[in-house]
Amino acid sequence: MRNRPLTLLQDESVDYDKAMDRMAELVEERQEDRRPDTLWLLSHPPVFTIGKRTRPEDLPDPAHGIPVVLTGRGGQLTYHGPGQLVGYLIVKLRDGEGVVDYIREVELRLVAALAELGVPAERRDTPPGSELLTGVWTRDTGRKIVSIGMRSSRAVTSHGFALNVDGDLTPWHLAVPCGMPDVDMTSILRERGAGSMEETREAIARAFEVTS
Repeated sequence: MRNRPLTLLQDESVDYDKAMDRMAELVEERQEDRRPDTLWLLSHPPVFTIGKRTRPEDLPDPAHGIPVVLTGRGGQLTYHGPGQLVGYLIVKLRDGEGVVDYIREVELRLVAALAELGVPAERRDTPPGSELLTGVWTRDTGRKIVSIGMRSSRAVTSHGFALNVDGDLTPWHLAVPCGMPDVDMTSILRERGAGSMEETREAIARAFEVTS
């Protein structure tokens, strides 16, 4: 991977709608070169977010009381909640680089961070005709630990990844995550028997070469 240091922003829990408004501001600043490439680490209160390709049968029962929000990123349904670390990446793509190319880089950086945290992981290539296998899986148990959904506008990326650290995994069973009925979502806590949000933030920051 080529060097691509990022400026770091950090927050605790931010409502999803408010985060989307702030992310739009960050993207505009990057498009106009008023801000450097940026990684924003935060968490959200419980919410399901869906992409344009999400099937109605994949949605959760409204009786569960968790909001469902349509988002402009790629990918399908995912869950955000306490104990999950979300990373929004506002990065200007290089000449000849597409958003899919950058997603591959993001996957590899997350694999490196998870290795540091004691969770062997891997990215996967998508077989022809299969649902996209964007994200990161645990190598030993074959479970999905990171969801990724991104887009680009005027050569600047937005949205990013969601890494399950030590939160409740039950909401993942209320819907069909990533368009894959058989996927088994996991967390650092489930894989390792322990999970530290502070330790995870520090490992992610190192993996993405943050400068501040």
